[in-house]
Amino acid sequence: MAKQKPTSRAAAQSAALKKSPSPKAAAKSAAKSAARPIVTAKPVTSKAPPKPAAKRPKQRVAISHHREEDFKADGLRTYAQYRDLGIAAATHGLAQAHVIRLIGPCNPAEVSKLHFHDVEFQMVYVLKGWIKTYLEGQGETLMKVGSAWTQPPRIKHLILDYSDDVELLEVILPAEFKTVELAS
Repeated sequence: MAKQKPTSRAAAQSAALKKSPSPKAAAKSAAKSAARPIVTAKPVTSKAPPKPAAKRPKQRVAISHHREEDFKADGLRTYAQYRDLGIAAATHGLAQAHVIRLIGPCNPAEVSKLHFHDVEFQMVYVLKGWIKTYLEGQGETLMKVGSAWTQPPRIKHLILDYSDDVELLEVILPAEFKTVELAS
C-alpha cells in the first residue's frame, strides 16, 4: 500500500518536522562542524618537474666460449680461478657472472673463513664436482653437479670442503660489491 501525501497544511508541517533532526541534535551537529579546522588550499607555485632517475646505458649481447686461458686468479683467493663471462661489461655493472674453479685439494685453514657479500642477489650453480658449504640459518649442505642455491644479501657463509675438480657458475647483482670477512 502506497503512502498518501498529507492533505492539510498542518499535516504537511508535521511530516516535515518528523524528518528534520531535533533541536538538540541540530545544535550538536552545528557544534561539531564549528570544531573542525578550516582547511585552505596552498597557493600553487611553479616548480620544475622532478628529474627522472638516471637510466642505465643500453645493454649489449655478451657471448663467451670456453677457453682454458680465460681462467685467471683474481688475487683475492689463492685457491680459486675465475672465468669472466662478460656480463658486467655488457650490462654496465648491473650484474656479474663467472665460472669459478676451486683449486684442490681443499685446505680448510685457508678456505673456511666466515664472510658475507654486500649484494642484492647471488646465485651459485655446480657445473662439476661437489662443494660442502655452511649458510647461516641453513647449516651445512653438500652441493653436487646440478645443485643450485641463492645466498640472500649479507648472509654469513663459508666453504667447508670441495672436490679437486669443482666448477661453479656464479651470478651476482650488482657487478661491484663488498665482501666482509668476519672473525671466527
